[in-house]
Amino acid sequence: QVQLAESGGGLVQAGGSLRLSCAASAAGYVMGWFRQAPGKEREFVASIWSTATSTNYAHSVRGRFTVSRDNAKNTMYLQMNSLKPEDTAVYYCAARCPSCNTFGDWGQGTQVTVSS
Repeated sequence: QVQLAESGGGLVQAGGSLRLSCAASAAGYVMGWFRQAPGKEREFVASIWSTATSTNYAHSVRGRFTVSRDNAKNTMYLQMNSLKPEDTAVYYCAARCPSCNTFGDWGQGTQVTVSS
């Protein structure tokens, strides 16, 4: 089990940018970002392989968001540009082992609010 802690959320105007961080207590995990808006189910945003050689994005954020990681710091980032009001949600960091099918470890979440 790995402990995860997100930071970097906040309030930003539409068209602005934010960078989220997720610090992990251990290395070697595939990491991902998910989000949950009020009244909606949690949805996948982006993920990055343990060696940072592969990334994956939801269609709704591709071209605007960039996921990266610094394995020396066991930290993953989500750079969010051209933010839209529909990006408003609680953003969660998640981790899974490379051979696992599902994300089993989750952070507490950080709120991102985009005003129009």
